[in-house]
Amino acid sequence: MVGQRKQYLWRHPSGRWYVRKSVNGKMFYLGRITAEEGTAEFDQQYWEIVSGKKAVSKTSWGALIDALRETDKWRDFSPRYRRDLEKVFEYLTEKIGRADVARLTQADIYDAMEKNRHRVRFANYIPTAVSMLSKMAVRKRWRSDNPAIDIEPLRVPKDRKKPHLPWTDAAVEKMREEAEPLPRLIFEIGVGSVQRPGDWVDFQWGDYDGDTLKLRQNKTDTALSLPCTIALKGALDGAKADLGFAPHPSRHILTRADGSKMDYHAMARVMVRERKRLGLMAHDQHALRYRGVMELAWAGCTDDEIASYSGHTSKEMIIKYAGEARQIMRARQAVAKRK
Repeated sequence: MVGQRKQYLWRHPSGRWYVRKSVNGKMFYLGRITAEEGTAEFDQQYWEIVSGKKAVSKTSWGALIDALRETDKWRDFSPRYRRDLEKVFEYLTEKIGRADVARLTQADIYDAMEKNRHRVRFANYIPTAVSMLSKMAVRKRWRSDNPAIDIEPLRVPKDRKKPHLPWTDAAVEKMREEAEPLPRLIFEIGVGSVQRPGDWVDFQWGDYDGDTLKLRQNKTDTALSLPCTIALKGALDGAKADLGFAPHPSRHILTRADGSKMDYHAMARVMVRERKRLGLMAHDQHALRYRGVMELAWAGCTDDEIASYSGHTSKEMIIKYAGEARQIMRARQAVAKRK
């Protein structure tokens, strides 16, 4: 194919090469050629665009993703981190899975992020995934650089930043007095364990010894042993008694009606329905973790003691919510003295 006449080839005044075709007097752009003029890759891209058939490169992104999944590094990642990356890998496989790794540019990464601006967290994972893959590509000599270095992440628009409002005393009281058994159990696990919602659905009866809950956090892979609050212990003991039998240690504490494990989305739907019924939509399930932090602060715990329970790797959120709790506590002490 090299040397054959390329009748649909057109060069833009900027110097970029395109493949375009005129149909009934109207010009249609079929694609852009990114390779350097005069190279075999330039010819290959041209004929792939004209024919509509894209060859699968032996050094493709799809092959690189498959290779990464076989590494010890991938196996050592936490389940949560692997899930986040897998979503991006699926996207990359669909968009450029058959393309040669060497073709991707930093501009291409920014284009992909811009197209996913509506989901900022996902968009910002794209350069993370590409960087990880590119490091492996450099080791394999499939490319000589990492195009994802120094990529600027997208910022969440201010109007989309909705802070999680910690549950108030009134909201907590209403949930405990009026909630149905299942959402009440979810509530107590959330505020009592002070963990992320993604961890709640993983608790099994074997993790509860009657006084303590054990877990390994999905996000950080941190192992924790959590002495239960009186309310959490009561909810767990009540849920076990309601089963009418001794649950197998591998049975999950939060289950569907048929006894199968409840996933995160099913749990979220249960909580949304109950919060709507009780008029508590201002307080979401993620905020139960912050309520737990506040209760630990009210009990006089230091930031380090709170972190040992919540598993926070950064104290930023602890300082925020514990600080708010301490301010409330001091204000109550002040008004008591004022009287």
